[in-house]
Amino acid sequence: MKRDDFTAILDNINSPKDLKKLNNSELEQLCCEIRQYIVETVSQTGGHLASNLGVVELTVALHKVFNSPNDQMVFDVGHQCYTHKILTGRKDAFKTLRTENGISGFTRPVESEHDIFSSGHSSVSVSQALGLAKAKEIKGEKGKVIAIIGDGSLTGGLAYEALNSCDDFGGNLIVIVNDNNMSISQNIGTMSKHLTTVRTSKEYFTFKSRVRRALSKMPKLGAQINRFITYINGRLRRSIYYNATFFEDLGFRYYGPIDGHDIESLISALETAKAHTHPVLVHINTVKGKGYAPAEQNPTQFHGIGKFDIETGKPLSGGDNFSSAFGKTLCELAAKDSRICCITAAMAEGTGLSEFASKYPNRFFDVGIAEQHAVTFASGLAKNGMVPVFAVYSTFLQRAYDQLIHDVAMQGLKIIFGVDRAGFVGEDGESHQGIFDVSYLNTVPDMNIYAPADYNELALMLGKSIYHDKGAVAIRYPRGGAESVTNFYNYDKADFAVIGDSSKPSCIVCYGREFQTCYEALEQLDDAFLIKINRIKPLNPQIVDALQNAKHIYFFEESIKSGSVGSVLSEMLEERGVSASFKHIAIIDEFVKQASVSRQIEIYGMDRQSVINEVLNGEENKA
Repeated sequence: MKRDDFTAILDNINSPKDLKKLNNSELEQLCCEIRQYIVETVSQTGGHLASNLGVVELTVALHKVFNSPNDQMVFDVGHQCYTHKILTGRKDAFKTLRTENGISGFTRPVESEHDIFSSGHSSVSVSQALGLAKAKEIKGEKGKVIAIIGDGSLTGGLAYEALNSCDDFGGNLIVIVNDNNMSISQNIGTMSKHLTTVRTSKEYFTFKSRVRRALSKMPKLGAQINRFITYINGRLRRSIYYNATFFEDLGFRYYGPIDGHDIESLISALETAKAHTHPVLVHINTVKGKGYAPAEQNPTQFHGIGKFDIETGKPLSGGDNFSSAFGKTLCELAAKDSRICCITAAMAEGTGLSEFASKYPNRFFDVGIAEQHAVTFASGLAKNGMVPVFAVYSTFLQRAYDQLIHDVAMQGLKIIFGVDRAGFVGEDGESHQGIFDVSYLNTVPDMNIYAPADYNELALMLGKSIYHDKGAVAIRYPRGGAESVTNFYNYDKADFAVIGDSSKPSCIVCYGREFQTCYEALEQLDDAFLIKINRIKPLNPQIVDALQNAKHIYFFEESIKSGSVGSVLSEMLEERGVSASFKHIAIIDEFVKQASVSRQIEIYGMDRQSVINEVLNGEENKA
């Protein structure tokens, strides 16, 4: 059904204020329209579908009850903000979701005052919201702060560090736990649901407050009665709401579980939470992919998906990619070596480990969204003789920097890191670009880093890492598939390769995905040769020997410039007294905005024509 088939309440929603005049029936219809609009848009742009379809009613209820941006909403991870964007003045711009110069798939303050933080990583919302709430209190400002966090994000330790502080700091804080997968609570059926309805009603809350005020006016006896009622109330809740004891022990008033797709129940619970002057936790149950059958049936596939056919739900693109090649190779190696085991931080499918999980369940570990734990857990496995392989997106590995140094490198342990989505990642934008791993991994002592250009190199480097290298190894590879590397070049496990006549004056240096582009450029350049680096840390000193006669050196890499491979090579050349001019084409101190990967490569001067122009212009200027 197209959105035009509805009365189109959404057409008249231009800000959260427009929700205030709608009744519950109209709000329910609005949710249907929003859900359809999201499906239509994401089918054309790609994005996070299942999670957004699950929070439509919740987001509508939040904007009905609260007054954004005076009441501040912090979304965790941030990818489930589509309804929020539609309701906060970006309805028409929503069609540009995740496109170049369009709106982001995550919350971004530069887009709207209703987006409080730029958000792309999990488990941060409660800490952020707690800080916001405390600042409001210190400054005497009115307004609530609401953290919306999913059960998946509650597998990250940072969330619990923040929850542990809420009793002390979070007077006007509300935490919404969106439970759409794992069961946080065990409750006693209809009795639990009935008492939740009673406890979140305005009448009950008002009555309880009046009774407490009346008793407080009675000397001595009133206080004793109040304490007795509180004791009985607590015992009753603990006998019915098993999970409430955890949150209430942390200082929260707990309400739930609430049906996250029932507008009336949600509004009632949120109104009650809003009336409190101490931390409140509202636990809701939702269905990922709600309202779109393919997403409900396969929420993992529709968590983050490219363009797809609405009628069938089938992706419009697919095929092999570096992630699947990595997983396939691991399965082949694990079949012959029982020491090999795999770890994922809630990304088994995204990192290509689904087959491994199925074939070797006793050697596969999904630790949840807990990268720090994943790395330290791997150190324990390695210490006792296993060969752990942690497959993780580049952007998420940076969350475990301390563990890389302290629990891996300092211990001298053999752990393999499959650094997926390295380099430009495209439409996910600033928070997800894999442009920092080279620089921060370069600072880790004794770390080996490889950069394959195709699937064959990936497989060979993985085998070499497991059976020949000492200590920790990172193999970084890009998002998506690999073009066929030039036929005459075969990786022979050497640290680098010189391609062409090294007596020529100009040299192009690159690694990984950029090799194919640079080789194609080389074919159109008369006075240049190429160095392909395979092991980018530590750099083999013989690379400097190969550059001794070069007059102009051009280094291309998809990395932040500071601390990158090009920076290291530049220092080595200077130390050896090589006088060639050195041009480093990389990302200079900025976050890469959303666009397709091909456009990002072009924007930053790393496409074939840019390589050609860089070399030709350099030769002309220095002639």
